[in-house]
Amino acid sequence: MNERNLAGLAATVLQPGFVGTTPPDWVCRWLADGLGAVVLFARNVVDPEQVAALTAALRAERPDVLVAIDEEAGDVTRIESGRGSSRPGNLALGAVDDPALTEEVARDLGVELAALGVTLNYAPDADVNINPANPVIGVRSFGADPQLVARHTAAWVRGLQSAGVAACAKHFPGHGDTRVDSHHDLPRIEASRGRLDAGELVPFRAAVAAGVQAVMTGHLLVPALDPDLPATLSRRILGDLLRDELGFSGVVVTDAVEMRAVADRYGFASAAVRALVAGADAICVGGERADEAAARYLRDAIVAAVLAGELPEERLTEAAKRVGQLAEWSTAARAGRPVPAPRPADGSPIGLTAARRAVRVSGEPAGRLPLTAAAHVVEFAPPHNIAIGAETPWGIGEPLTDLLPGTTTVRFTEADLPADPTNGAADRPLVLVVRDLHRHDWMRAALGRALAVRPDAVVVELGVPELVTGRLHLATHGATRAAARAAAELLAGVR
Repeated sequence: MNERNLAGLAATVLQPGFVGTTPPDWVCRWLADGLGAVVLFARNVVDPEQVAALTAALRAERPDVLVAIDEEAGDVTRIESGRGSSRPGNLALGAVDDPALTEEVARDLGVELAALGVTLNYAPDADVNINPANPVIGVRSFGADPQLVARHTAAWVRGLQSAGVAACAKHFPGHGDTRVDSHHDLPRIEASRGRLDAGELVPFRAAVAAGVQAVMTGHLLVPALDPDLPATLSRRILGDLLRDELGFSGVVVTDAVEMRAVADRYGFASAAVRALVAGADAICVGGERADEAAARYLRDAIVAAVLAGELPEERLTEAAKRVGQLAEWSTAARAGRPVPAPRPADGSPIGLTAARRAVRVSGEPAGRLPLTAAAHVVEFAPPHNIAIGAETPWGIGEPLTDLLPGTTTVRFTEADLPADPTNGAADRPLVLVVRDLHRHDWMRAALGRALAVRPDAVVVELGVPELVTGRLHLATHGATRAAARAAAELLAGVR
């Protein structure tokens, strides 16, 4: 095969991101030359009309292009990054534990994504959050019980794909038992094969049984499966385990190949090539490296690897064929469907219903809820999580002010925390808001000081409710807009 044809195949297996709210010239040129997919991020989203126009412009260049997005419909949201998701997220759905509701929420999301022209969603997160100290998964997981995560993963896949949008279960073989964020370093999972079979792998088996169209690899070193190579680069994990043992026949997509877990150790381009050799079919790139130079660098490296005999031509051809089959599935799934109506201005109604069902109250609500006057809200802000995105707002101050006018809100980080966080509350009801309290020593100390001064304060946990403290505690199981609204309604006595 000549270099031009090889370049076309290499472009087919790339899933690059780009900057801008319209397709850049280089993306349009690449689509004409074989680019198989693009991935959208929050930086590409203004409103539904703009996204629909963007995807239509992409399809004008290549009708079967896969348009991917990382939309978990929870704390990780791209289509609602400006306001926060109007759906509750995985941990909240797991807390409710109604698979029919999970399927309905995922279908609702799928209908919205289909209306925007999105055809592949890098979700659901199928990780079992075994380690509460996990810095990157947390509320993105349905929970810590493998069987619960499995039934909701399958329900989410069914719901999303019933709307004609391909699901992508992640992060194989499971990112739940880590203390390291793979954006920054390579996590190592010290679990036996037996524990993996009974834990991390259970939801992925369920996803495959539910017909999931894609699986995303995790940049994870799992010695029980491969002592030498992270999953993204491991033939044992992608071939022997995922393909042969679990029977997955769809598209294997890498997590972003520029993430430091693999790029720092193997090199940006080398990681992409080695992933293809190992059995990956598509290379996700562009969260951080989102220009033509990065895409060209990967494409040329893939071609050079084939010419040098490092990457068998047959393996590249197989990968491109699987991408093409997913594009065919996507085209068929969209065919004949009516154009969905635009979402309501306030977002997803079923999302708010689900968020309300997910709130859990502990302690002494009698006589303390609802609040009897405008409150003072103190929000303790943890460090930024790169997967969630700094642009996504959170907190209950705004929705509570809507329901209890006169409510005031302050937010503190570890760096600007005052000695007395309750200053400003006076005699008003005090609401103390935390995210993943169990993971942050400074937050626990600050909360303790605040409760010593105001033991009557209500504590609201917007993260994983691993540590329940205070006389009255509300857990929303996520920091989405829907979760915040549900908590505010309980505080204000409005439903």
